[in-house]
Amino acid sequence: MSLKKKFARESLTIMNELVLPNDTNTLNNLMGGRLLHWMDIAAAISAQKHCNRIVVTASVDNVSFKHPIKLGDVITIEAKVTRAFNTSVEVRLDVWAENIPSGARQKSNEAYYTFVAVDQSARTIPVPELTPETPEELELFHGALRRRQLRLVLGGKMHPDDANELKALFFKA
Repeated sequence: MSLKKKFARESLTIMNELVLPNDTNTLNNLMGGRLLHWMDIAAAISAQKHCNRIVVTASVDNVSFKHPIKLGDVITIEAKVTRAFNTSVEVRLDVWAENIPSGARQKSNEAYYTFVAVDQSARTIPVPELTPETPEELELFHGALRRRQLRLVLGGKMHPDDANELKALFFKA
C-alpha cells in the first residue's frame, strides 16, 4: 500500500485554553502537569491529522518553562509535524501565553513529542512521508533525524556508535 506524501501545514493544530483557578498552583501559576496534558492533546491531534490514524505518545523531549503562565492568561499551543519516519512522527510545539487585558504575549515553552501510528489492534503501521515546504520546515525536518537518534540513544534503543547524524555534529570526517 502506497501512502500519499503530506505537507507540514496539513498537520497544523492551534489550541487555546484559558487558565482557570483549578489549573493553577498556590502562586496562581499554571501547573506544569496541566500544560503538559494540553500539549499532549494538541500534539496528538497534529499527529493524527498527518497519519489519518490512531496515534500513541512515544516520547516527550525536554520541556523547559521559560516564563510562568498566570491565572487568567490565554494559552495558545501551536503543533505541527516536523518529520515522519517509518511508523512514527515528530511534532514540534510552541506555547504562547497572553494576558488579554494588557495585550502582553510571550513564548512560554517549546517541545518535541513523538507519536507512533497504530491500527485497531495496537500494532504499528506505516505513516505518510512529510514534504517540507518552507526554509523553517526544512531546517526542522533535517534536525529531526538528529533529535530522533538522541532519543533512541538515551532510551537504550540505539548504540551511540550507530548514531551517525549525532556523531557528525562532533567529529569531522
